[in-house]
Amino acid sequence: MTALDPALAARFMALTLGHVGREYPHKLDHVLDGPDDAQTPSALHPIFHGSFDWHSCVHGWWQVLRLARLYPDLPDAEAVRQRASQMLTEANFAAETAYLARPTTRGFERPYGWAWALALHGEMVRHDAPWAHHADHFARAFASRFKAFLPLQTYPIYTGTHYNSAFALTLAHVWAMNHDPELLLLIEQRARDWFTHARIGQAWEPGGDEFLSPALSIAMLMSRVLGKDDFAAWFGAFMPEAASARPTALFEPAFVSDRSDGKIAHLDGLNLSRAWCWRRIGQRLDPSGLKPLIDATVKWHLDSAMPHIAGNYMGEHWLASFALLALQGEG
Repeated sequence: MTALDPALAARFMALTLGHVGREYPHKLDHVLDGPDDAQTPSALHPIFHGSFDWHSCVHGWWQVLRLARLYPDLPDAEAVRQRASQMLTEANFAAETAYLARPTTRGFERPYGWAWALALHGEMVRHDAPWAHHADHFARAFASRFKAFLPLQTYPIYTGTHYNSAFALTLAHVWAMNHDPELLLLIEQRARDWFTHARIGQAWEPGGDEFLSPALSIAMLMSRVLGKDDFAAWFGAFMPEAASARPTALFEPAFVSDRSDGKIAHLDGLNLSRAWCWRRIGQRLDPSGLKPLIDATVKWHLDSAMPHIAGNYMGEHWLASFALLALQGEG
């Protein structure tokens, strides 16, 4: 099974440094309120204008900073630190935060980008660097958005794309454990409201452009919210045929037919995010008779996706972040 080591960390950092500052091509999440709002990505987002889109740039920075912390003596780690000193300035974060005050940004990057913004801040503050706390107000702005929105969100979003509720709450939960007890309680209550009685009849996945598993994202979140024994009981009801590798769709990697198509290329991310989910689920169920099956499922998904981290920009601008999730987890 693929494991994170210095050589792979260096490869990931080099790949991502190659796109966090690459402005074009770029897909904007931007509402024009008037003619003056038609600006370039870098004018709108002085930090997060690379990596094809805002959220990919955010988690690209999360990825390279985390790898630089784990492998600080690598030359690529020094390159990350130099780039961070140039880009992660107080003024640049102030501009990114000010963008959120625009009248039509209430739904900007909700909830996927919100969650990754918190994850990035959680990584930044673990560094002994002048920029370590430059994202404090930026992160608080997104925490406030979660607090305002979650009480209004009557129903979770299950789709396995950027709108998925469970994935976003998992990343936000990790951050809130260390930074915001109020948000932590809100996330845990929302997760229980939505998913305590969830039962999986049929796994309608993979969808043709999904990079998250709707079913496994829920299980991942509940593995964090519930105690170990409660989670084991919940999972037994949620996936009663797991020991027989059913539903089959959750155990077999997705097939990717065209990696030059940005939507179809999402399926490589699905295989990586499933590996991350299954690894975490297996840890929370251990000891259990499911361990050999889960270990084999993780390996199968990693083997299917890892050779395709690079090679086409439609995947290259984001897949290394999901590979790091799959290999190391979110915390």
